[in-house]
Parts: sequence; C-alpha cells; structure tokens
Amino acid sequence: MKLNIASGISNKKIQIFAATGGKELSSKLPLIIFLHGAGMDHTVWNLQTRYFAYHGYSVLSIDFPGHGRSEGPLMENIEQMADWIPELINVTAKIFGNTGASKSKLKMASLVGHSMGALVALECAARYPKLLTSISLLGVSATMPVHPVLLEAASNSGRSENNESLAYDLVTSWGHGRTGHFGISPVPGMSLIGGGRALLSSSPKAALGIGLKACNAYQNGMQAAKKVTCPTLCLMGSEDKMTPPKQGEKLSAKIANAKTHLLQDCGHMMMLEKSYQTLQALKVHLSST
Repeated sequence: MKLNIASGISNKKIQIFAATGGKELSSKLPLIIFLHGAGMDHTVWNLQTRYFAYHGYSVLSIDFPGHGRSEGPLMENIEQMADWIPELINVTAKIFGNTGASKSKLKMASLVGHSMGALVALECAARYPKLLTSISLLGVSATMPVHPVLLEAASNSGRSENNESLAYDLVTSWGHGRTGHFGISPVPGMSLIGGGRALLSSSPKAALGIGLKACNAYQNGMQAAKKVTCPTLCLMGSEDKMTPPKQGEKLSAKIANAKTHLLQDCGHMMMLEKSYQTLQALKVHLSST
C-alpha cells in the first residue's frame, strides 16, 4: 500500500510504502505501526506483522522516506522522524477512518520500533503522548554510539565498493548473535547473515550512513524516557553488541510504565533471529494495553 504524505522535511507530498500484514486496515481495530532500523525496510517485520493483522489489529509496517519502496528525501535526525509520525497517523486516519471521526481507532497508534526505529518511537512518545497507546522498543539504549569504522564505511559506501562491503559485513556480523552466525534460522533455508546483507545492499546507498549518523548523534534518550507516559516494553537480546542489554535496562528504569524482557542467545536483530519469542513478547505487551 502507498500513502501520499508530507516528506517530513517539507510539505511536499511523497509516496510512502507500508505493508499491512496481508489485510486492509479497519477503523474499528487498534493501529500498530512498525518502525525499522537504519538501512532496513518493512520486510524485517514480516514474521510478526501478519500475526497481528489477522488477530484483531490494523497494521502498518512502513518504509521510512528514502528507504525501501518509499520516495525520499531521507530525514537526517531522530527528532525529524519522530515529528513525522503524527502526520503518518493523521493521514492513515483520514483515509481509513470511515466510521466517523469520533469512533475511529486509527487516530492513535502503538509504535513498535527497532534500533533507529526504537529511538524514533521513544522520542515520539515523549513529544506526542496523546497520540500513542503504547510503545515497544527493540534493541534500544538511550544513546547509540556507532563504531567510527562502521560510521565511516557506511557514510562513504556510495564512493567505494570496499567501503560498501565493509559496512554491510559489520552490520550483519555485529547485529547477530550465535544463532545467526551458526546459520540457525526460524525459517528453513533462510540465511540471516546473507539475508541481512542482501537487504542492506538493496537500500539506497545513503540510507544506512544517514541512519547510523542519526543514531550516533541522538542524545535525548534519558530526557525523553522521563516524559513517556504510555505502557512501554523494552525488548533486549542477551548477546546484543550494538545496544547491550545493560544500556536498555538503564533506559527502561527511567520510564514510568516500562517492562523489560530479555531474549537469551539473541543479538540485535531479534525480530529475525528470535522471531517467535519476539512475537510472543509483543503479544503479551500489546494485549495488556
């Protein structure tokens, strides 16, 4: 599905792609919006979105502007992305809210964000508390410093095949725990490392670098956490090298209504590496809100 929406940088309308889990949105069902990480797209949520779409929710799994099948331009910081989410909710409610403005359940949303998307969900919850029913933060910490070697390689990936290859190798290697490195996949025949590399290589060249820069520059996590009022889940992987679980626990402690859940033997890409366990944690959280 494609939505015509302001770009997040200007009022110019662009086409944003969103997967719906295989079902059309309904104004009678609560809305969940899935937010991907740097250089990724909506496909990282394929193993979770279909369940929710067929079990009582309206689902949007978006490609951020300049990612996947969405038009650009790319937004360059977390705050811009957070300010764009209300416009996404507003446009969705206008298009699909056909039961009357006062009754539509699409005027609010639960956000499920991973990595960069988790920071966007966190900042959005702090800025627009009346728009959100809950947030789920996967692979999150208050700050996300990016290793200088990865940042340089990703920023220069369009100039050199060596830089491009190094950036993809670092993200996929550091992003997976032993499950991914040993070739164990929840889907038979699927390679987590190979699939992750293919996904990154299919994205616009600047998407990964700009996304990582946005994560690296974001410093408002702890202050945002103190302002979050909606029910929150912080989902962490025990082997996450990119956002270590101790950092996620520190952030969770600052959020009034936060619960934490640790996935054992899991790296940063939990929705792929431990897809079933991730789904179970999200089901418990979302059903309780």
